[in-house]
Amino acid sequence: MANQINVAKQDLSDFPKLPFGIRHNLMDNPLLSLDRLVALAASMPRDSIEYNSGKVAIDQNPETVPLVEMDPVEVVRRIREANAWLVLKRVERDPAYAALLKEVLDGFARDLGHADAAAAGFTSIEGFVFVSSPNATTPFHSDPEDNFFVQIHGEKFFHIIDNQDGAVVSDADLEFAPSAHRNLSYKPEFEARARVFSMDAGDGCFVPYQWPHWVRTGANYSVSMAITWKSTEVKRRNRLLFVNALLRKAGLPQPSPGRRPALDAVKIAAYTGLRAALEPLRRVQGLRTQHGK
Repeated sequence: MANQINVAKQDLSDFPKLPFGIRHNLMDNPLLSLDRLVALAASMPRDSIEYNSGKVAIDQNPETVPLVEMDPVEVVRRIREANAWLVLKRVERDPAYAALLKEVLDGFARDLGHADAAAAGFTSIEGFVFVSSPNATTPFHSDPEDNFFVQIHGEKFFHIIDNQDGAVVSDADLEFAPSAHRNLSYKPEFEARARVFSMDAGDGCFVPYQWPHWVRTGANYSVSMAITWKSTEVKRRNRLLFVNALLRKAGLPQPSPGRRPALDAVKIAAYTGLRAALEPLRRVQGLRTQHGK
């Protein structure tokens, strides 16, 4: 089976450290047509759909995001004139979309010399479909996973900012504070460090773990999909950043990941132990919720 995405050989040598452009053949897939996405939105629980006005700032305050007074299914149906931004989260819970994501990452894994995505260490595979009105903005933020972002319809401009030296976004802002919003503080001078991917249908880019970015659409409505996964190292780092956020919130600033490997290992072990202790309580709470208690 032919691969769904194409990556230049020179970019494979730097994977997954640096962003790069890709080409793909997903733009004609019926699962990503607007009519099919209307049906998908109608089938999803409302807490799996996030949407708001597309008229937001790059450094938008999350407490003042303008909302759209419309049902999310209607937002997708009327995206051309809705002035909205919407994301369908975790689409892999639908078997057809799960199969599509696996097919894409299996093909890429073969390019890397692996049998399939699992052999390449691509775990926790998830899909997020974005449906945006013309001239909409996604504010500056970073994501806790690696990501192939593919453009299906319309034009999108993807600004990825180089923060490898930590000069743009601090360690503290990249930690996972339990109550923190994903939006990050932005300054126009960050653009000197940006790589901008101008994408039409059939284009895409690889967004490395925690590289901050912001996005805007062009003059037509946009449909895009993020195909995300977590490697063993990404999962380890996420656990460490979560613990660092908790300790920082308690007034104990933490060294950057990797500065004190022994301490990092202790924190990850603590996270694992705490999660194991809380899991039975979560299961009980889940049963109570299911039975309306």
